[in-house]
Amino acid sequence: MAPPNDAPDDLPRAALLMVTSALLFAAMGVMVKVAATHLPNTMVVFSRNLFGLMALLPWIVRLGWHGLRTRAWREHAVRGLAGLAAMYCFFYAIAHLQLAEAVLLNYSLPLFTPIIAGLWLHEKVPARLWRALALGFVGLLIILRPGVGLFRPAALVGLAAAVLCALAQVGVRRLTRTEPIIRIVFYFALISTVVSGLPVLRSWTTPERGLWPVLVALGVLATLGQIFLTRAYAQAPAAQVGPFIYTTVVFAGLLDWLIWGRRALPDPAFMVGAVLVCAAGILALRSAGPPAPPPV
Repeated sequence: MAPPNDAPDDLPRAALLMVTSALLFAAMGVMVKVAATHLPNTMVVFSRNLFGLMALLPWIVRLGWHGLRTRAWREHAVRGLAGLAAMYCFFYAIAHLQLAEAVLLNYSLPLFTPIIAGLWLHEKVPARLWRALALGFVGLLIILRPGVGLFRPAALVGLAAAVLCALAQVGVRRLTRTEPIIRIVFYFALISTVVSGLPVLRSWTTPERGLWPVLVALGVLATLGQIFLTRAYAQAPAAQVGPFIYTTVVFAGLLDWLIWGRRALPDPAFMVGAVLVCAAGILALRSAGPPAPPPV
């Protein structure tokens, strides 16, 4: 899935791969928003995981049974459940917020990752990183605006998605000490498909015929986005290429405008908060030292 680690850095190629990944993730968000108008969140999450797992089959067959054997069941379970919970929250936020807003809240995860890594893996947080985190949290407060009647529950759920996604990313960092990336991807896909299938057994809703292509595209776009993301991180250091993932917010805003005709610009408070969160995320990526592998 990625070139050898000793390959020379290629930032232009890495940036192109990351921007492509951002476009794929934004398109995935569109599929989520369309599906959520017809299906409950449980069905949307299960469909994403099922078709995402199916898209991984070529790599799974190539890896073989011996390549899938693991002893890190506990770590895979923690990473898988945290990632699945983040997915539930993120998809709910997409269904109830504007697409760009839900994506932006989810991509505040670099603000939480160093704190969780410090508590879980006992990694030291560099002093210069605290300034970036403080800047980002101020931006989140401006976006959420507590205490003035605009504190929407959906925005809180979107923020919870970022915290859970950060927990899952730290879980990936711990797993990479003993596990290859493709095995981590496989067990996340397997755990999330099985667990998200349990509530669907009790409340199955048959999608309309025209909705099946949307659900298949949802899983395929998510998997392709992750593949491009992984390849981008393999081409150049995360501190250099990671900030390009914030173009997802731009693509999400454009798709919001093109598909749903949202011509009104966000209010000034949201714009200020968005700039602060993006700037803090970029500073966090550049200040955190050796990065974790990308979330899968």
